[in-house]
Amino acid sequence: MKTISRRAALKLFTSAPVAAAAVISWTPLEAEQAHERMRTAARQAARQGTPFKPKFFTAREFATVSVLVDLIIPRDERSGSATDAGVPAFMDFMMIDQPRRQVAMRGGLALVDHLCEERFANTPFVRCTDEQRRQILDDIASTQTTPELSHAVAFFASFRDLTASGFWTTKMGIADLGYQGNAFVSKWNGCPDAALAKLGVSYGADHE
Repeated sequence: MKTISRRAALKLFTSAPVAAAAVISWTPLEAEQAHERMRTAARQAARQGTPFKPKFFTAREFATVSVLVDLIIPRDERSGSATDAGVPAFMDFMMIDQPRRQVAMRGGLALVDHLCEERFANTPFVRCTDEQRRQILDDIASTQTTPELSHAVAFFASFRDLTASGFWTTKMGIADLGYQGNAFVSKWNGCPDAALAKLGVSYGADHE
């Protein structure tokens, strides 16, 4: 597999149109396949007693991804964080054999580092303080942005969507949503009065 350097990916990423270079798109089938590969890799790592080793990300990129996803979905009283759910590994498998997606991901991560290094005395994202990281994210998560940040904003939007897709399709994420699946209802009592009032409708006189 031909690889592309961080510097080359950053150059491609920032020189190409946003629609062509910054959007990371995927299908539900691809996401499910990535989850299955992730689960298989996790079982193998557990049997061997070794940590997960990314197939696409470099160690630096994987560390950056891990910090980013946990800023997007942190651990709270309801559930674990994105890394607890295995989202970085999920993303790694989403990149395999996807050259365009790889350039977008590698270039986007390099751009986040570049912004940090410019602003915080040559410090990459993973070595920034929590306050510094949040300053960067406040800028690239905003819909009100400058042309200079447009590529970073587009990247972060797609990265955030991929994080959410990776998390809420895991067992942990589904539990966090409180989703119970299809449940049998023994008796239907109709739509609640509050919902009917909000819609401005009502049942007819013959409704039981």
